[in-house]
Amino acid sequence: MKSMHECLDHMVEGIGRVREIFPELPLQEVVLTRLLLMVGGNLLGELERNLKPHGLNDSDFRTLMMLYSRPTGSATPSELCGYAQQGATNMTRIANVLVKAGLITRAPSAEDRRRIVLSITAAGRRLVRKILPPLFPSVHGAFASISAADKRTLERLLRQIAVNIDSLTQPDTRP
Repeated sequence: MKSMHECLDHMVEGIGRVREIFPELPLQEVVLTRLLLMVGGNLLGELERNLKPHGLNDSDFRTLMMLYSRPTGSATPSELCGYAQQGATNMTRIANVLVKAGLITRAPSAEDRRRIVLSITAAGRRLVRKILPPLFPSVHGAFASISAADKRTLERLLRQIAVNIDSLTQPDTRP
């Protein structure tokens, strides 16, 4: 397997060759986009490697974490779709996996029996408490050489990129 340094060098060389063909290519933005995707892919791969022994993937765990972090421990599938960035069909699959594993329950809403509510179980809470602490060293390690100030700057910039992307993909709803 190639080192990250080699992959980065190869990526920059490749983007440079493409720019020779397309001089209008926004070089820095393309490099930043590829870096974000590469870093995100590596972080996701590390997370999924840690989740696999528990029979979970990232979207399953993200959904479980959303229920774990809610004050009530519950949410509707449509609420979870929005926050987990999943479609209804995939949320059904995720819920089925988590219900089958005994990590969440699915029941009609007390307020509106036509609505379904997903709730984390005690077993789901125990699994979260088991999975999370071993992930901390990798998270710390990924950011080890970055100062606290740079982390705050990176967070601010990534949030701004997210807002920019959102404005490209969502219709403007402002009056």
